[in-house]
Amino acid sequence: MSATGLGIDTTFDDTSVSVLRGKREILANLTLSQYKEHEEFGGVVPERASRKHLEVIHLLIDDALKKADIDFTGIDYIAVSNHPGLLGSLLVGLSVAKSLAYSLGCPIIGINHVEAHPYANVLDHGEMQFPILHLVVAGGHTLLMHSRDHFDYDIIGSTIDDAAGECVDKVAKLFGFPMPGGPVVDQAAMEYSGDEYDFPRPLLNKNTHNFSFSGLKTAMLRFKEN
Repeated sequence: MSATGLGIDTTFDDTSVSVLRGKREILANLTLSQYKEHEEFGGVVPERASRKHLEVIHLLIDDALKKADIDFTGIDYIAVSNHPGLLGSLLVGLSVAKSLAYSLGCPIIGINHVEAHPYANVLDHGEMQFPILHLVVAGGHTLLMHSRDHFDYDIIGSTIDDAAGECVDKVAKLFGFPMPGGPVVDQAAMEYSGDEYDFPRPLLNKNTHNFSFSGLKTAMLRFKEN
């Protein structure tokens, strides 16, 4: 019978818990977003994020187990994001995961969540066919990964300043949109049918795989001021 794992992620401002059987059978996948907790500040406040994780993580684990229709005796291993991320937020998830693994006597697996992002494709598209070029755009990360095999990869490009998500969120804040800014900016772009504007696309003609978004952010500020 395939192993069943409990997954925990508290790297940033979302608390996520999942129950996975085998490689692809998702028995439960729950996420509690905190954006309302940070909206008045225009960005995530690390200490507040940590406290919110602490408030909800046990309830979310209980709900995930109920949805999966199992109890702790049915868990064979614990997987938890251990880097990168906000230190306080990571500590909440790691502390809970270590405590559960110790009490259940099961293995605990630390996960680099940036490495894990490309593996979401396995759920919908089956096993990866290497070599693969991954574009990872998540939170504070924007990078290109050239993977030769599992856990054998090079980062061949990354942002030299702001991440794409950071740029979008700051532009959204600049124009008075609530956080998270990404969905709002995306919706506005899809619905817009007016004049076109020529905003900068840094490094487009450079011999590099890197990205740059700070110039675009500055251009949007000047556009708004004019």
